[in-house]
Amino acid sequence: MSEHRYRVVAERSGDWWAISVPDLPGVFSQARRLDQVDAMAREAIALMLDVDETAVAVTIDPTLPPRTAAAVSEALSRRQARRDAEAREQEALRQAAGALAADGFTPREAGLVLGLTHQRISQILGESGNAGAAA
Repeated sequence: MSEHRYRVVAERSGDWWAISVPDLPGVFSQARRLDQVDAMAREAIALMLDVDETAVAVTIDPTLPPRTAAAVSEALSRRQARRDAEAREQEALRQAAGALAADGFTPREAGLVLGLTHQRISQILGESGNAGAAA
């Protein structure tokens, strides 16, 4: 069964979310809550296309007021920057722990140098035993 993918626009209208599908003119629906938009949109699209709802995938694009959209964008951008920084940190820790182990440091010693527990050092190195023995 082929999958039909559509972008769905959800816009607040009083206590409801008005749902439209830009690529399918005439497909409209509504939902009380944003978490209900996915199911309502897939149902409306499936009815229009005469396919099973399970064959429809949607991406919800909620329309936000400009000030709110800017705040959400900033928060999501900062979240992604934090994730990127954490990934860089983990790679640096892997490299440092590996270098310490290669130089004969035990997991306890490497942990003291890096400010981590010896268990975390062993986890980083992907070992359950003595990290220094791998060198």
